[in-house]
Amino acid sequence: MATVNPYLLFNGNCEQAFLFYKSVFGGEFPYIGKFKDMPKEEGCDQVSEADAERIMHVSLPIGDTILMGSDSSTRFGDLPIGENFSVSINTESTEEADRIFNGLSAGGKVEMPMNKTFWGAYFGMFKDKFGINWMVNFDENMNKK
Repeated sequence: MATVNPYLLFNGNCEQAFLFYKSVFGGEFPYIGKFKDMPKEEGCDQVSEADAERIMHVSLPIGDTILMGSDSSTRFGDLPIGENFSVSINTESTEEADRIFNGLSAGGKVEMPMNKTFWGAYFGMFKDKFGINWMVNFDENMNKK
């Protein structure tokens, strides 16, 4: 079965963002590499000083999903962050939903506070302090036995 692994792009603060996400979810980075770590290839542009310390790739396992990210290259200019996707987190309890929602929304903007919905879920949405859109969901109907 295929899995969904969101990939987030940043304008130079990927490492800061992923350290924050790690502080909320826990775990370890199986890999974190910077552009300066890329092998030099003949005929390819060298990495600029501005890009050398930017994150080339990072991954953070969260349950069965892997959150991945990188910084964009300065040569492409700034890219709009968080406007064209959301990361959806499905939890196993309302307590877990609240913990994750409160942790990740710290310093951000809550769009919809955690609340019971007409579709039978406990759900909330926010934009974190890095401009990434998140949805937190506990499906009460799926967890009734």
